[in-house]
Amino acid sequence: MPSLNTMIENPAPLDYSTPPFPSLYWPLHAKPGVPNYLYYAHDIWRFTLLWTLIVYGVTHVPVVICAIVMPLGKGKIAWQYFWIIPTLYALMVGIAALLAGSFVGLILGAVYNAGYFQMSTWIPFIWSLINGLVLIISSFSTPRQVYEL
Repeated sequence: MPSLNTMIENPAPLDYSTPPFPSLYWPLHAKPGVPNYLYYAHDIWRFTLLWTLIVYGVTHVPVVICAIVMPLGKGKIAWQYFWIIPTLYALMVGIAALLAGSFVGLILGAVYNAGYFQMSTWIPFIWSLINGLVLIISSFSTPRQVYEL
């Protein structure tokens, strides 16, 4: 008889294999065996990072388009260096998404592994949307008059 102090090392089923990305399923009335779950911190981190890269990329496309279209009437000199704008945006977005996705993914993985929980593949997607919303909200400036009493 096992001791009461026995710790479960691996909560994943014996036949578990990591689901392919994105592995989103319709959660309402899901058929048995259809829902995909993540058990390992590395998989949780990877799914969160990939979804965050996608969400950050999609949210920055309109900004890049505006930045490229702005020098339309400026002459040939402005168009000579227009390739710099999307390159810098892609670099900045990639770094920001790498940091945000890694930070949130590692915390999610640590919390779920500490509780021996299984994570639905929807959770990294939802947290990447939250990352995107935080990015959008933080881009707005707040008037100084709000803080003055």
